[in-house]
Amino acid sequence: MTEISATEADAEQAFALLRLGEAALDAGELNQAREHFAAAEERFADGPVAQRSAAVRGRAVSHLLAGEVRYASHLLEKAIAQLELDERPDPDALLLLHVAAIGPYTDLGAYARAARAAEQALNLAPSATDPALVALMHRSIARTLIVAGRTGEAEASLARAQEIFQRLELHTDLAHCHWMRGYVHAQDGDLEQAERELRTARDMLAAGNSVLFTVQVEVELADVLRRRGKGPEAERLLQALLDELTPWRGAVHSGGAHRLLGLLAEERGDNEAAEEHYVSALALLERAGAAGDLADICRLLGDLMRRTGRVEAALDAYRTGLGHRAAIGTTTLGPAPADA
Repeated sequence: MTEISATEADAEQAFALLRLGEAALDAGELNQAREHFAAAEERFADGPVAQRSAAVRGRAVSHLLAGEVRYASHLLEKAIAQLELDERPDPDALLLLHVAAIGPYTDLGAYARAARAAEQALNLAPSATDPALVALMHRSIARTLIVAGRTGEAEASLARAQEIFQRLELHTDLAHCHWMRGYVHAQDGDLEQAERELRTARDMLAAGNSVLFTVQVEVELADVLRRRGKGPEAERLLQALLDELTPWRGAVHSGGAHRLLGLLAEERGDNEAAEEHYVSALALLERAGAAGDLADICRLLGDLMRRTGRVEAALDAYRTGLGHRAAIGTTTLGPAPADA
């Protein structure tokens, strides 16, 4: 019988903690996920740099999903700075961290930083040894391309990612690819295609028991349904989701759900209910620091208050949104109201 060394046992435990963290993320158990990733990072302290970076990325994602977007980007920046002190930084580890930084930077409205992270990732890709990581890069840079108005290139990037994920039979990653394609189509105004892709993503994630990600996709699906004139179906879906989303669990999409319920309430003439939902969305998005979404909800709330004769309150709402931009690719749902 072969004995396992202490080092090998530590490595096995660290890998197990990484898997537990990913499972907790899927289930939406964010505190648990954070604990697993932190423990894995500690065990990988003197081990493979790529695996330690995977643990850091996991921690960052758990904070991102909890609405702590600034802290998520801080964790990733710190890890990147530490890696770059090495004489020959591990390209897979650096690529993973730069790719992970794209989402938080975009949410914060730091679009130049997001573009730089995407550029760094593209420069590192030829040295990467993990094809799944390269596919993740292609999927992630799609949003920076949308913000830059390069929708065709975003579609091509997603097609490359999808081809690799299909070849590797990574079904959860493939589902996230369909999700991002749905997002691209929704931002670009192709609502029929967006609905098809988001339904595919939702079904694949639900089949894989990715509870929190399924709910987030359903919020984006509800946005598309409303924009396609299917308001009652969108509202039924959103009401069923509210218990699954909280300020500390899918915070940005929770804000998105309240935004949509506010729009639906306005459409049926219930301004009081609309304002309640917009105020709830504003509190969630302001705490998260989601810049594009914050500009969007401030404009919606301000417009509602102005129409109902409360000019000073409307000005306060508009001021809160000053300095942020809501345009294609910058909002979680879309497009921004001016383009809707």
